[in-house]
This record gives sequence, C-alpha cells and structure tokens, in this order.
Amino acid sequence: MSSQPAAPEPLISLYETIAGDEDARVCRDIPADACHAQPVNFFVHLVSNTLSKIGDELASARLVLAWMLGALGAPAAFAGFLVPIRESGSLLPQLFVAAAIRRQPVRKWFWVLGSVGQGLAVALMAVVALTLEGAAAGWAILALLVLFALARGVNSVAAKDVLGKTIAKRRRGTVMGYAASAAGLATLGLGLYLTLANLEQAGVGLFAALLATAAGVWWLSAAVFAGLHEQPGATEGGGNAVAEAMRSLGLLWSDREFGHFVLTRALLMSTALALPFYVLLAEAATSGSFVTLGLLILATGLASAVSAPIWGRASDRSSRQVLILSGLIAGLLGIGLATASWSGMAPALDGWVYAVLFFVLGVSHAGVRLGRKTYLVDMATQQTRAAFTAVSNTVIGALLLVGGLFGLLAQLAGTEFAILVLALFSLAGAASAWRMPEV
Repeated sequence: MSSQPAAPEPLISLYETIAGDEDARVCRDIPADACHAQPVNFFVHLVSNTLSKIGDELASARLVLAWMLGALGAPAAFAGFLVPIRESGSLLPQLFVAAAIRRQPVRKWFWVLGSVGQGLAVALMAVVALTLEGAAAGWAILALLVLFALARGVNSVAAKDVLGKTIAKRRRGTVMGYAASAAGLATLGLGLYLTLANLEQAGVGLFAALLATAAGVWWLSAAVFAGLHEQPGATEGGGNAVAEAMRSLGLLWSDREFGHFVLTRALLMSTALALPFYVLLAEAATSGSFVTLGLLILATGLASAVSAPIWGRASDRSSRQVLILSGLIAGLLGIGLATASWSGMAPALDGWVYAVLFFVLGVSHAGVRLGRKTYLVDMATQQTRAAFTAVSNTVIGALLLVGGLFGLLAQLAGTEFAILVLALFSLAGAASAWRMPEV
C-alpha cells in the first residue's frame, strides 16, 4: 500500500488532461510511491517553477538590474559584470555542491533553501536601491548578486535531481514547458508595462518595487515546493566535496555519451550569447528607441509563452531532435541577419522587424534550454543525475566566462561578425546533436 496520500480526483483529472493521453499515470522509471504522488508533484513542480521563472524576469540582470544601476548613478563598468556573475556564479560552484546534496536522501529542502536565498538577496537589493547611490550601490549589488548566484546554483542541482525522482520520464519536458510558458505570459505583461511606462522619468522606487515583488515570488515558490512528496533516494557519491568534484569531472571522458552531450550543450550556448548582439544591432538601427527595447522584452515573453509547451512535448518525444532543430533555427537566422546587415539592409529595418528576429531567436533558445534539460535528466540515472548536472553546469559556467571574448570580437570586427561566428557555432551544435543517441 502506498505511503503517499491520495490526490483529489479533480486534480488527477486535470493532470491527466494536461499530460495529454490515456497512460498519463503510467510511470516508467520512478518508484510506485512516487508514481502515486505524481499528480500532486506535477502541479507542485509546475507552480513553483513558474513562480521562480517570474522572479527571474522581475530581477533580470540584463534589464532591471542594469537599468537600476544607471538610475542610481553607478559607473557603467558595473553593468558589464551583471550577466557573467549571475550565470557563471550560479554554475561554477555546482560541482562541489552536488556532493553535499548527494549525502541527503531527501533533496527538496536544498531547492527550498536556494529559493529562500535568492529571495533574500533580491530583497536586500531593493534596500540598496532605496539607500545607496553611485559606486557604493554598484559594489553592493554585485556582492548581493554573487550570493544570489550561489543560491541559484544550489537550486539548479537539486531541481533536476528531484524532478528525476518525482516525475516520470515522459512527463518532465511537459511540466517544464508549461512552467516556461506561464512565466513567458508574465514577461509579456512586464514588457507591456515597461513599454508604456516612462522609465526615464521613473524614480528608483519602481526598481525597488520590482525587486521586492521578486523576493516575495521566490519565497512563495519555496513554500509551494516544500509540499512536494519526495521519496528518500540513494546517497552514494556524497563524500568529500573536492574529491567527488574531481572524480565527477572524469565523467567527461569515461562516459562518452555524457561527454558528447556536454560538447553539444557548449556549442548551443551560442544561442544565449547571441541575444545581446541582436539587441546591439537593433539599438543602432533604431537610434536607441526605448519603444524598440520594450518590443524586444515583449518578444522574449511571447517566444517563451508560445514555444515552450511545444518544445516541452517535443522534448518528451525526442529531446535530441529538439536540440537539432533549435540549433538550425539559430544558425540560419544569424547567418541571414549578418548577411542582411553587411548588404546594407539592416539600418532600414524598424523596431518591429527586430522584435520578430528576436522572437525567432528566443524560440530557438527556449528549445535549446528545454531540450538539453530533458535530455540530461532522461540520460542520467538516479545515481548519476546530480553528478551529470553539476559537471555539465560547471563546464558551461567556465565557458561562459570565456564567452565574454565575443564582446571583444564584436568591438574589433563588428557586431555582425560576432553574430555570424555564433551562428556557425549553433550549426555545429545542431550537427553534434544529430550524432547523439536517442535516450
């Protein structure tokens, strides 16, 4: 008899409707108790992940924090560190965090702790917005962003491990897709508001309000996730963190399938690195129109809302094919845009055209994110999932720092050339994904 409480029938019915077929409750690779609790856990994952993604948008490093630093009079150099710290700071420490997580049979509390930590860091940023100015505000925001990124890293390792323990293999992409879609709709609302509002005349109280709201959203997400029904899991691999980290790095060579996946993910990282260069072209072509920036934000939210459920279901069928198609889209789009710009067409394009281009790139990037997450979770076992996640994220975190060189490339050879090189990386990523096995 199951030790898990039975889910209410309306919840089960809704779950089966969303899951989309008659075998929605059939579990292929999770224990019977986890299968019994899957309808409840599906919605716990859906709601908590939606909330955390909304928090990400409200405290976006590339938009909200950068604009806030400018409003506070911080030197422009501080804004250049926001995205590298946020991304690499959350990825690089994961290899060492994973061993500590492995020592605990129940790991949902690491996710809860990470969400509480992110909320606390962002809440303190709101205080900084109201109390500090200039370089002091810049240093304080960067320091808090380091704390935010570390908490985010704990979340990332725990999230994939717990997802693999509580949601069956062919339902994981679906739940992540719906969460991304719901958060994308919220981003649409945020983008519409920022487009209509006159931020150039808005006080810092607006940014403080956004950050305070983000903190509350993360804390609510933590409270929801605390209700997850998680069965105790294996604790092998929870020894000395440094020793486990070095041993785990060996997986890149000892497990050829995993090493191939990390190579593919590294190449497809180009879809994320290309985003700011598209923005640079749009800003130059439209003379820095704030309306264009608002349109790009709307395009980001729309891309996630429209494509994420489709990518999610496609990932449940074949995450490998999702990675191939996403890489092809980004590669061909980048080559087309670079060619158009060199031919003199780009300056004639208006903000709406750039919004469409940004939307297509956003669709591609969403596919890469969902495809590689689903592929990793499906490829790994309960014994290897945390280590695979930590190793791949640590490698990508290091490469993201190197990816900053594309900014130098754009400065020396032009933004179009940087876009072209990144497009070629995307095509190489698609080719690499084509050579990966189905999982």
